[in-house]
Amino acid sequence: MTSTSKIILGLLGAAAAGIAIGMLMAPDKGTELRKKIGDTATDLASRVGDFITTGKDKITDVVNTVTKQTDGLVNDVSKRADRVKESVG
Repeated sequence: MTSTSKIILGLLGAAAAGIAIGMLMAPDKGTELRKKIGDTATDLASRVGDFITTGKDKITDVVNTVTKQTDGLVNDVSKRADRVKESVG
């Protein structure tokens, strides 16, 4: 896990803990508080899911770009090698 991932997960955890503590300190009834906590947890899970999906999409784009560039380089090197063989042979 990269340091950026650790920082993001730490921030998400701290945000979730802050929200939960804030709700627990609020003067709401138990049922209202549990509903708010559930709604907030659902919202947070949705946001994290969206974040992960976006990250996967970006990684896929980078992999595709690198693959295309690598294929182009391999093709170019192969053509140059063929030209060298022809000129030597």
